[in-house]
Amino acid sequence: MATWSIAELEALATRALERAGAGTAMAQATARALVDADSQGLASHGVARVGQYAKHLANGRADGAAIARVVRSKGGAALIDAGCGLAFPACALAVAEAMRRAREFGVAYSGVTNSHHFGVAAYHLMPVARAGMVGLAMGNSPSAMPAAGGRHPIFGTNPIAAVFPRRAAAPLVVDLSLSEVARGKLMVAAKEGRAIPLGWALDRDGRPTTDPKAGLEGSMLPSGGNKGAMLALVVELLVTALTGAAFGAEASSFFVDEGNRPRIGQAFLVIDPDALAGADVYAERVEALVGEMLSDPGVRLPGARRDALAAKAAGAGIEIPDSLAADLRRLAG
Repeated sequence: MATWSIAELEALATRALERAGAGTAMAQATARALVDADSQGLASHGVARVGQYAKHLANGRADGAAIARVVRSKGGAALIDAGCGLAFPACALAVAEAMRRAREFGVAYSGVTNSHHFGVAAYHLMPVARAGMVGLAMGNSPSAMPAAGGRHPIFGTNPIAAVFPRRAAAPLVVDLSLSEVARGKLMVAAKEGRAIPLGWALDRDGRPTTDPKAGLEGSMLPSGGNKGAMLALVVELLVTALTGAAFGAEASSFFVDEGNRPRIGQAFLVIDPDALAGADVYAERVEALVGEMLSDPGVRLPGARRDALAAKAAGAGIEIPDSLAADLRRLAG
């Protein structure tokens, strides 16, 4: 394992993405997001994705020259077209638009269409929390889970995240995919030659499997059974029917080099607490609930582990496997 500083790893990932065809701004925004994931211990959404993104850029599944833009807007709503580029610049624009409109209208909803994989959902909400507002993020992804009672994959793992700012403390950060585990964990296990636990995935014939490659070729199991599948349906509709984005079943898998442009969707909801009961009441209620939660010694606040790991990485750097470092160096030329 090699240890890299955050700046070194961002620079290497940026060079690799630029060499694959991404414009400088797109490459930098993407590299920042991926390295941030690694700093929080989320390797499945970290620089291990650079090779995948580079292949998609090189093969035309993602347009490195795309410029995200607002294509429709009305009051507290805005639609951003990612132009089939990597998702991070479009998501940043969508969040900025939602924040600006929430300050004016109290609440705002920004949708992103013609997009790509957007990484760790909560990453996009950090500016919202820093501004003292509440945020939700969600997105669909290529089909990986069946509908409730169904057999063939229709919905993606469809992550959803929320941030709740706190008074003089790190925000509460809830971030989860609606499959039993994120599909990226199977990708990492497959690369490392590790088995996965039963209950994570089915093979292409619908049988439980411990082989991550078979799981990637088959389907993921929803978290909470049919309830998870129903929540995946909610996310799917919120980020596609409202934005015109592609359904997960219409997008080729992220885990193959060849395929169509995914054109999937994301959405961000931002709420200004001052527009409702007021910022002071909001802060008091959050702290009261946090205090009740922490009255049980076994409770860990959501986001606390990520914050601790990120603080450590800022000083000590990030460890990545030697094989991954070699891949990044090769991609960066």
